[in-house]
Amino acid sequence: MNMLKKTVPVLGAALLATMLGASASRADGEKVAVDLTTLTSPFWTSYNKYIVEEAKKQGVDLLEPFNSEFDTAKQITGVQNALSLGAKGIIFSPFESAAAGSVLKAAEKAGAKVVAVDVAPDAGPVAIVVRANNLAYGEKACKFIGDNVKEGPVVQIMGDQASINGRDRGNGFRECITKNYPNLKLLEIPTKAWSGEDAAAGLDALLNAQPDLKAIYMHAGGVFLAPTLQTLKRKNLLKPAGEAGHIVIVSNDGIPQEFDAIRKGEIDATVSQPADLYAKYGIQYLKEAINGTTFKPGPTDHDSNIVEVRPGVLEDQLAAPLVTKENVDDKAFWGNQL
Repeated sequence: MNMLKKTVPVLGAALLATMLGASASRADGEKVAVDLTTLTSPFWTSYNKYIVEEAKKQGVDLLEPFNSEFDTAKQITGVQNALSLGAKGIIFSPFESAAAGSVLKAAEKAGAKVVAVDVAPDAGPVAIVVRANNLAYGEKACKFIGDNVKEGPVVQIMGDQASINGRDRGNGFRECITKNYPNLKLLEIPTKAWSGEDAAAGLDALLNAQPDLKAIYMHAGGVFLAPTLQTLKRKNLLKPAGEAGHIVIVSNDGIPQEFDAIRKGEIDATVSQPADLYAKYGIQYLKEAINGTTFKPGPTDHDSNIVEVRPGVLEDQLAAPLVTKENVDDKAFWGNQL
């Protein structure tokens, strides 16, 4: 990492290489654990695949990843079990950002380093967060819808507001619509624990009262795509793009199922959050943290920036491009590589 090199600028190349080699070998001998938020979402099953591959590629002794199933108690128990098995590093996704403190304190007490992936905790201690800018997710969805819908009601199907991801995506979309598109009427469907059942029930009720809906923004295609399309189809409102009555739909994840829906004209776009890079840099940062590296704000060597999002919480904000019918077949997207 370039951040490591900045801390030792006077060392010669040979000596630096020797130190890095020794440091890597120390990390290779340490056990690390990975928490999975859920395995019912194609996004998280893809992330699980990538995390196992990256652990092997980067020489990490990975314990069996554990699935919290959106349950804070299970997440805490999983981390405690990993620590009891000797894990010196933890990668986790704090779906209840405020409750992450219990995990972080337990890891700190055991002398283990923690990297948060996809979701940032409300406070430290955490070595770094690997995440894309979720406010920008909502803004990108807003701008696409605003460019394609002139007036009328639009709705965002929201992720759990106990998660900073749900709050950021919601705030980014809401503020952009309110500021830039006064002719759009914003509606919102809340969900608990990113529930597809909540999404379907909320959309069904909304369409009964608002049958002239013009657009939908789904905070997470992995859990909301299927129930949303099924609800629209059941109400005979799933019209392909370009046909009269088509409801503009923007999703968020970048899974293959969303790409197929774009190709079919069922949805119009999705924001591709980088499951592959979450795994790659989650493992890489954890190795470096175990070896004693501390991180600082600034540009990285992989076209992103580390920023301080809250006092003591640094975040590597990875790129998350918008995928539409124009670029959906681009092989660079991880959703086209599975």
